[in-house]
Amino acid sequence: MATFRPFRALRPTIEASSRVASRPYDVLNSKEARIEADGNPVSFLQVIKPEINLPPGIDPYSEEVYLQGKKKLTEFLNEGIFIQDSKACFYVYRLTMDGRSQTGIVGCCSCNEYYEGKIRKHELTRTIKENDRVRHINTQNANAEPVFFSYRAEHSIDHMVKEIMTDQSEYDFVAEDGVRHELWVVEDERRIEIIEQKLLSVESLYVADGHHRTAAAARVGRQRKEQNPSHTGEEEYNFFMAVLFPEDQLKIFDYNRVVRDLNGLKPNDFLNELSEVFEITKLIEAKSPSRKGIVSTYLDRQWYELKVKNRHATSNPKDDLDVTLLSRLVLEPILGIQDLRKDDRIDFVGGIRGLSELEKRVDSGEMALAFALYPVSMEELLAIADIGEIMPPKTTWFEPKLRSGLFIHDLE
Repeated sequence: MATFRPFRALRPTIEASSRVASRPYDVLNSKEARIEADGNPVSFLQVIKPEINLPPGIDPYSEEVYLQGKKKLTEFLNEGIFIQDSKACFYVYRLTMDGRSQTGIVGCCSCNEYYEGKIRKHELTRTIKENDRVRHINTQNANAEPVFFSYRAEHSIDHMVKEIMTDQSEYDFVAEDGVRHELWVVEDERRIEIIEQKLLSVESLYVADGHHRTAAAARVGRQRKEQNPSHTGEEEYNFFMAVLFPEDQLKIFDYNRVVRDLNGLKPNDFLNELSEVFEITKLIEAKSPSRKGIVSTYLDRQWYELKVKNRHATSNPKDDLDVTLLSRLVLEPILGIQDLRKDDRIDFVGGIRGLSELEKRVDSGEMALAFALYPVSMEELLAIADIGEIMPPKTTWFEPKLRSGLFIHDLE
């Protein structure tokens, strides 16, 4: 049973919504965020990437940065850029990219259910990033950005969402990347009750994107519970903001790897090592893997297709992932990369950037080679989360991304 409840969102006015809405904090570095927010005084990047309003080079984890974000949010509230709904509502949020739509319900999940395992994860978090989000939440006294969750599709929930979308939407705009964003406010008490009851029949929720924000929100809830002698369990800090999407509407893109050097090998020697475990075919042009079990690699301005020899399915879905096989057969034994989370010889590139980005990183001399992988499926993600396993880091890349700033969960 999944707890999901309405809340009184802080939201931008209709007139300001398209200018406020920004990409999430973790898909832009500070330099990119400065450029993207330039000329837009109400960009929400000023709240979630507050260092852009401070001198370049400032430590993004300094107290000054967190206080700057709080200052900008307070200014937006005082200037009337944001309003707060007078009653607790759910919100229906539809994103459309390249003709494909995914529609989620915005509400609040339970911090306790994260610790109880009803909210299932597939990635580990890094302490420094989790601590960063804890400080951000505590300083803002709010969940400034939602997390991206999924659940196994339920026909009755889909039917209710479709009924809601026959009403006039509150927001409807196309962002600069071509993605259309629509939002409906669900304030009717009958609909709210139905949504709550139907989601109680959902056995588990799954973190799709936002593991650090989820872990941080749950930590804040636990900390505040321990610090409050009058704790009842109904305080807003016991809940955090999420958007729930049915799994059959989501698409995972590939998450690729680039490696800085060949671990002392020459290119021909490296290819010989690969030939021990892969069938290697030289490609005429750049080509993404066409199916599971195939990896494309780029080395010395040449693309190759790699097919695993003697591949056998395993009983553990994690062990059968292409990313797992790449680590076990190549990264660890040949390239000497044992820890993907700590080794600075490897970096990760979202597939949405295309194969040209991999070529650019290698041709520039920054990296020595690249691996393009076939995307993980939602079925694999759910199966791995269900057995309590953890995927290798940087395995899933979801598009389209949620826009930040369209709704905020106030913890008071």
